[in-house]
Amino acid sequence: MRIIYLALAIWGALHPMWYFITWFRSEGFNLTKMIDAWHANAASTGLVWDLTIAAITLMCWIIYEVYRSRRYEYLIAILATFFIGVSCGLPFYLFLRKTKNDF
Repeated sequence: MRIIYLALAIWGALHPMWYFITWFRSEGFNLTKMIDAWHANAASTGLVWDLTIAAITLMCWIIYEVYRSRRYEYLIAILATFFIGVSCGLPFYLFLRKTKNDF
């Protein structure tokens, strides 16, 4: 499972980034315009909130686990979540939690 989590984290980083890069190439590097595009209709706004709530939930889980286990390296998954996305942060966190001896 550890390799699967790592593969999903890499996919979760690269695949969505392709769309962001494509958008920036056509629209220019304008974050305000991108955020406006995220809220273009009710469906995209719902998706933004879904991902935001999932990201906050993941962040709370990671912080709790770090507090409990003192495994500070888990905090890097928070950076992956907020700078790349939940599609990278969640599988990366699961990868970090899974030791080589776990089944």
